[in-house]
Amino acid sequence: MNSIKVVHLSAFPSKICFYGCGNMGSAMLRGWLAAGVSPSTFHVVDPVANGLPAGVTVSRSAQEAKQPFDVLILGIKPQLLSSLAADIAPLLAPGALVISILAGTTTQTLSEAFPTARIVRLMPNLAAAIGKSPLGVFAPNETELAKTDIAVWLAPLGTVTWIDDEAHMDAVTALAGSGPAFIYRVIDALTKGGEAAGLPQAVAAQLAISMTEGAAILAATSPETPEALAARVTSPGGTTAAGLAVLDTDTALERLMTQTLRAARDRGAELAKGKTK
Repeated sequence: MNSIKVVHLSAFPSKICFYGCGNMGSAMLRGWLAAGVSPSTFHVVDPVANGLPAGVTVSRSAQEAKQPFDVLILGIKPQLLSSLAADIAPLLAPGALVISILAGTTTQTLSEAFPTARIVRLMPNLAAAIGKSPLGVFAPNETELAKTDIAVWLAPLGTVTWIDDEAHMDAVTALAGSGPAFIYRVIDALTKGGEAAGLPQAVAAQLAISMTEGAAILAATSPETPEALAARVTSPGGTTAAGLAVLDTDTALERLMTQTLRAARDRGAELAKGKTK
């Protein structure tokens, strides 16, 4: 479950700048380091980032960085882009690749901010730190060769899925980016349900986490669909059937997940329009 893909170093950029390195940027950074990329490859520009791995260069401002980069990962809050674009621009070498992990921020907006840069949108999640993140990538202007390089760079962080329509990126963000929080809430709810059924809290938590891990691995490795796997677990008139009868009543779980993802998707669209709340 925690295996890390070792990156082919000769195909990796010699230097990558993170402009803004919060939770998501740090997860990407740690994923690459775990795959064997040298810490000296990375230069973080962030006024407040702390606890970064040894060997990673840190500048507190763009002026302090004093050099342009061929690859820059943009990890700031989306609403700060317009005010920080002028600060970021000197960090970009001619034709630099800007990889944006900003929710809701379109390639048009990014291209207007950085007109000489190549723009790629990426949506990972925190599992990048262990090489298990889904990686939704939209790169409409890159060649197939460049896309191959990008996929190689990203492979240690998880599984690359190319997105052909930028209109889908808000939904990608909702499912792949925000999705872990929803799963953690499900695990927490299962734990509380186990407690209500009579288990000690620690036992319920351990069982919920172990069960979720095993179910996820099986879903990822089995040729069967999750629906088919659920059917395999369910004996007619058995315990699983009794539980599913609750979840399936009026498609309760499906409706809940649909509403949850729709709310997250729509928030991404609002961010693209500059709405902060």
